[in-house]
Amino acid sequence: MGKVQCQRIGCDALFSPDQNDDEKACCYHPGPPLFHDGGKQWSCCKQQSHDFSLFLSIPGCTHGKHTSEKPKPAPKPSKTLPQGDASNTNCLRCKQGFYCSDHGSKISCGPAAAPSKDVEKPAAKEASQSSVQAAPAALPNVIDLDAKRTCRNKGCGKAFTERENHETACSYHPGPAVFHDRSRGWACCDVHVKEFDEFLEIPPCSKGWHSSQ
Repeated sequence: MGKVQCQRIGCDALFSPDQNDDEKACCYHPGPPLFHDGGKQWSCCKQQSHDFSLFLSIPGCTHGKHTSEKPKPAPKPSKTLPQGDASNTNCLRCKQGFYCSDHGSKISCGPAAAPSKDVEKPAAKEASQSSVQAAPAALPNVIDLDAKRTCRNKGCGKAFTERENHETACSYHPGPAVFHDRSRGWACCDVHVKEFDEFLEIPPCSKGWHSSQ
């Protein structure tokens, strides 16, 4: 049988499944990566780095057998998406973060609810204060390196994974959009056009990392 690539995070070595008896052949990270405030950390060994390339080169902290099975991604909280036209996934305006009249959210025109006139009881007020004080601190996000994300950099909007991300993966506009006297353009590359569709087609002027935030 031919060799296959180990799917453990941090290993990626080639091995023969019929000769996979060594319990120390694979050096990998059993815990998922954590991304918080620009820092990148392995949850299993607490080693961290701010540079993504250096972070991926941190050697594994656990030994075991190689495996061809991909690790199961961390469970994600379910999100309820607003109803709308499915074509907004291909709309340039939506991808680049601009308001789109074709796919914008609908505003409810119903009457506003009247404010309650009941005075809050002391016991309920104390309970609400204690619940606020007991709220746990925010935990770092657990990131799946193979999960598909959409880049939020201006002028990009492409799908990417963190495993494929690198310092020149994204083509984008680092400067703000400029709208003045019916002229539209980007402050970073000083290119201006009249029509909005032409503005969306202005090629990006910088390279960098994809960002989903």
